[in-house]
Amino acid sequence: MSVAFTFRLPDARQLAIYYGALGLKVFAGGPALAHMKTQRYMQDVAWVPKGAGNPGRLSGALQRHNPAATIASRGCSEECSFCIVPFMEGGFTQLPDFPVLPVLCDNNLSGLPADYQDFIVRRYQESGVPLLDANSGFEPRTFSASVFDRWRTINRGVWRLAYDDLVERDFIRNAMTILRRAGVSPRKIQIYTLLGNEPYDACMQRVREVIEWGGEPFCQPLMKLVALTRDPHVKHDWTARKLRAVARWANNHMWRSDAPRFEDYNPNVRRAPRIRYDERQGLFI
Repeated sequence: MSVAFTFRLPDARQLAIYYGALGLKVFAGGPALAHMKTQRYMQDVAWVPKGAGNPGRLSGALQRHNPAATIASRGCSEECSFCIVPFMEGGFTQLPDFPVLPVLCDNNLSGLPADYQDFIVRRYQESGVPLLDANSGFEPRTFSASVFDRWRTINRGVWRLAYDDLVERDFIRNAMTILRRAGVSPRKIQIYTLLGNEPYDACMQRVREVIEWGGEPFCQPLMKLVALTRDPHVKHDWTARKLRAVARWANNHMWRSDAPRFEDYNPNVRRAPRIRYDERQGLFI
């Protein structure tokens, strides 16, 4: 069993019990089991690699989650307290034999050494496989014009960066300026915007700035790294209800017309999801 998110562990536990009752030995790993607390949650029903930061890995596990997904490196050069990656994988580890597939899930592409970035780009060019989604995206502190020029040759999807706190304000503004000056559409600039790690006013400032600077915020409420339910971690002057409401308002693009300000949004009014046809992917999204 490969478990990506800790809030799926209760489901994984029930499956482990079921398969164990059939007489099978269950091996459990994945990011959700990187922490010793979550390992203890599963150890009586499955074999789990012991030790913090050792989630257990099997070749091809990522493709079991998404057959179109691949990863060319593990780890990250940043040490964000709210992220499991530094705890689980530490610094960068290059995986030069990675299978070339349309969804690239590396944690921090722009933080990789320039020569290894060039290597990844070259692998895509030589294979002829389109890069449809650089999924976890780029780090604003290391995103530059040269990084953009390198990846624009293969990236057919949106440009993803993160604006996690106001300390990153100048970095994210510079990155978005590079993209907008190059003619990238605002709808292809998606900024992961963390909610709840700072007070409400600071988080909403970041959301508004992403919109003003020509991008789309994708809001993610703060969660504990070992949460067994998909509930936000409430801090500062937030409530769980407000965290969910802001994320729904932003991620459904209600700021475009229905409710330009979050204060205009009524979370009790149910709206039909907006569906559009993406010609590049041939899908309704």
